[in-house]
Amino acid sequence: MRPEMAPKAVQRVKMLAREKVYDGLQFHRVIALFVAQTGNPNNKDGGGTAHPNLEPEFTFRYTLAADEAKVLIASRGQDQFSGLMGSVPFQSTPTNAARAIRAWGAHCADTMGMGRNEALNSANSEIYFMLDATRRLDHDYTLFARVVSGQEVLRKITLGEPPNQPDLMNSVRVAADMPVEERPVVSVLSGQSLAQLIEQKRAERGADFSICDISIPVKIDANPNVK
Repeated sequence: MRPEMAPKAVQRVKMLAREKVYDGLQFHRVIALFVAQTGNPNNKDGGGTAHPNLEPEFTFRYTLAADEAKVLIASRGQDQFSGLMGSVPFQSTPTNAARAIRAWGAHCADTMGMGRNEALNSANSEIYFMLDATRRLDHDYTLFARVVSGQEVLRKITLGEPPNQPDLMNSVRVAADMPVEERPVVSVLSGQSLAQLIEQKRAERGADFSICDISIPVKIDANPNVK
């Protein structure tokens, strides 16, 4: 999750996880090559919690000079840039090192955002996971995270609106809250190694290159502090 992109959304999801609101909820709407939705206490579209709805966080701002350690630019066009905020893909207006630039999350496969109703400020507890790239959602939904491990599980969630036998989120926890003996060490490719991977993919794809072409390698190890 990237609070730099949508701090209120990240705060809300962490709070609901800690309140155990998400435990046992169904994936109530799952469409092949599109989206898997969950997070509503009524297990339907349009639900929510007693917490107030969130204002839209469809765009955010970054500065290359200030956010150099977090941001990696993947392509530089005359009209738009694309890149990664950590592992989360985004597009932005052209930038230079010092000026804060408007950016928005790119709805690539495995990204995560806040569901909402028709009103732009109606996001509450529903979350969605993209099963494939659907860039028409950019600018209209708050995107703030990416699945970096377990994508194969995401692809196996039962399809349906609703599914006949919905899959459940049995237990949702914030990693930082997990006991040290249960907490894995997740290493995500970054820095120069990731830049080289992006350059290789750009060479392969040529003019068709998209930030959604980048799948970031991840390594998961047992916690070395556990005796």
